[in-house]
Amino acid sequence: MRRLAILAMLVAAAVGPAGPGALASDKFSPVSKFSLWDQAAGAQLRGANIFQRRVYPKMDGSTFLGPGPVGPPVAQIDLDRLSAMGANVVLISHPGIFTETPSHRLDAGIMDNLDRLLAMIEKADMFAVIGFRSGPGRAEFTIAEGLGDWADPGYLNDTVWAETAARDAWTEMWRTTARHYRDNSIVVGYYLMIEPNSNEHGSDVLQDRLDIWDPEEFERRYGGSAYDWNLLHPKITRAIRRVDADTPILVGGNGYSAIDWLPFVKSNGDPRTVYTVHQYMPFDYTHQDPDDAISYPGQLDIDGDGSAETFDRNAVEDLFSTLDDFSDERSATLAIAEFGVHRWAPGASRFLADQLDMFERRGLNNMLWNWQVSYREFAEEVTAFNFRFGPDPENRADVTSSALIDVIRRHWARNEKRPSNTRF
Repeated sequence: MRRLAILAMLVAAAVGPAGPGALASDKFSPVSKFSLWDQAAGAQLRGANIFQRRVYPKMDGSTFLGPGPVGPPVAQIDLDRLSAMGANVVLISHPGIFTETPSHRLDAGIMDNLDRLLAMIEKADMFAVIGFRSGPGRAEFTIAEGLGDWADPGYLNDTVWAETAARDAWTEMWRTTARHYRDNSIVVGYYLMIEPNSNEHGSDVLQDRLDIWDPEEFERRYGGSAYDWNLLHPKITRAIRRVDADTPILVGGNGYSAIDWLPFVKSNGDPRTVYTVHQYMPFDYTHQDPDDAISYPGQLDIDGDGSAETFDRNAVEDLFSTLDDFSDERSATLAIAEFGVHRWAPGASRFLADQLDMFERRGLNNMLWNWQVSYREFAEEVTAFNFRFGPDPENRADVTSSALIDVIRRHWARNEKRPSNTRF
């Protein structure tokens, strides 16, 4: 892959620039992968998540998520459009490459899909972070809204929080992944588990749901137990480092990696780790239904005490003080692995603009949720975070412009580094 990038640069030097990232070979910027996450250097990776999950034909049918083992399908044009809009990184929110159920073996179809995605991302001249939503003892439906309402309960699986074999297999899955992708020049991060949530589900969401949302209470009751993500992520890190010493590792906290769980993430002892949060607070605003009409700025019960507070830029800054404290106390590197807002939320563009400004001032790399694919059946059904559809909840097609589109485009225009002008 690196040889291909160098060849492309030599061609560009001979015939002239071919695009925004095509610089002559003497313009390469030699860096380490971890330096791309350095907050002191300012944010350098700004982009979006793309989402895929395993397809369950008996539940999904033959068309909703496409015909393959993973869906919805991602086409080259989807990634080319993302790159053309200015993004320079894709967080691949993807099923793990091992089966969810015993014998927890390598699933070649899943790995082939990941290989294809990375090839397309490279062609679109963007970096990639590999993140696993599911894996041994953990099904997609552990983090899906309406759990058990629309998904067959037989597909639910949270046994990673109870079974040693599943946790060992999750570790081996990442060791296999790192060995396979360690020389891939566009892969700039391994995201170990997307949204750990043992605090809510425990190991059996149907029979023994924990539903603990106070991180101090969870730590007091279950710290050091099989439910403790702080025991698993260091083990996975050590396994990765046995085969790949350099690729950055991304770790989010329990509680779906919400900001208030960040202080309870323990160090894995690895100097090339980036600690992450998913920023959807306040949830009532970012995930509101079209009829809720909750405005930013406005009044909202932010802290859940039953009384409305002023919901404005200062309130969001107060929320982000947790990031500052963590970074100062731990000397740790941080990033925003997910953030977003429903496209119809009143004041969404201002809310997003304020957050993006806060990310920039802190030097935080950030990945928007999400970049929707063009596969029609899925795209027309799952629309809430598809900012390209504009603010009208009923619209199911891309609009030429909107306030939200303008904010995102201006933010991504800050990107300078791309695989085509960066050498590791």
